[in-house]
Amino acid sequence: MPVARAVVDCGIYCDGERLPGRFGLAEALARVRGEEGAGGFVWLGLHEPDIHQMGEVAEVFGLHRLAVEDAVAGNQRPKLERYDDTLMFVLRTVAYVEHDMHSVSEIVLTGQILIFLGADFVVAVRHGEHSGLRAVRAELEADTERLRLGPGAVLHAVADHVVDTYLDVVQEIETDVEEMEQEVFTPNSRLTIESIYQLKREIVELRRSVIPLGLPLQLLTRPESGLSKEVRRYLRDVTDHHTSAAERVHDFDDALSALISATLARIAVRQNTDMRKISALVALAAVPTMIAGIYGMNFEHMPELKQVWGYPTVLAVMVLTCTGLVVLFRRNGWL
Repeated sequence: MPVARAVVDCGIYCDGERLPGRFGLAEALARVRGEEGAGGFVWLGLHEPDIHQMGEVAEVFGLHRLAVEDAVAGNQRPKLERYDDTLMFVLRTVAYVEHDMHSVSEIVLTGQILIFLGADFVVAVRHGEHSGLRAVRAELEADTERLRLGPGAVLHAVADHVVDTYLDVVQEIETDVEEMEQEVFTPNSRLTIESIYQLKREIVELRRSVIPLGLPLQLLTRPESGLSKEVRRYLRDVTDHHTSAAERVHDFDDALSALISATLARIAVRQNTDMRKISALVALAAVPTMIAGIYGMNFEHMPELKQVWGYPTVLAVMVLTCTGLVVLFRRNGWL
């Protein structure tokens, strides 16, 4: 399959402006490295390329074979690596899925963006339908000053976009957790422990995407990353936002663990209450059953058998005994 099938956009940027026209990969890089594009760079966007398509891209931009394998795999852990003069930066993307709190369903979608950063090119490889960068490109093209910072500005814009989505997803998850906390302590709640476990599992997936990005972001803010001072300054702001998102994800895990414990305790209390009620009902049934059983025996010599008032007396004893038990059980909260 030709590489063009995987190309989302390929643009040439010189002095903060995008050159008009459409370009192939080799043509775009040749123009940037020629006199016309001196000081510019190529920004190539790819969506889920296969190994052959990525091989063509690697041949044009001089990417390492191991990096190509990572780009095709699509399930890499967030990381930062250097291959000769090229940086490879992997970010995990997340998206929130609207769902019914009382059902077990997928809540967090994950994907990946892998960025190859060279002196005069940026190759962004995207996996997942929710991780589009069209809006990022449009926003950056409207900001000439940032684009003049070169390929590093693109890396910052993508990282900033991804971390902002972390904060958005975290806000949605926080709302879910608060609603579950209220539901758990609501009488006759329909919330099941399976729904809480599902959210907890999705938060584990979110944590695997968010937390590991902290170290690569910190490495990018150091001078040895090779990025300009201004880009590193922008990235420090992204790192702060990421730290905020990571801390809140940690809090969710603790909150849901406590919520599961509270739910299990509520279930245990409910079961104990049900058992008390069942025991009380059994006791109420046992007293008249015992008396009726005794007087149902076929013995000749039994008390009160020959008395006219014997039958109503036995019934009265049954009623009074059961009434007394009901009063006692209600006073103790069994009924």
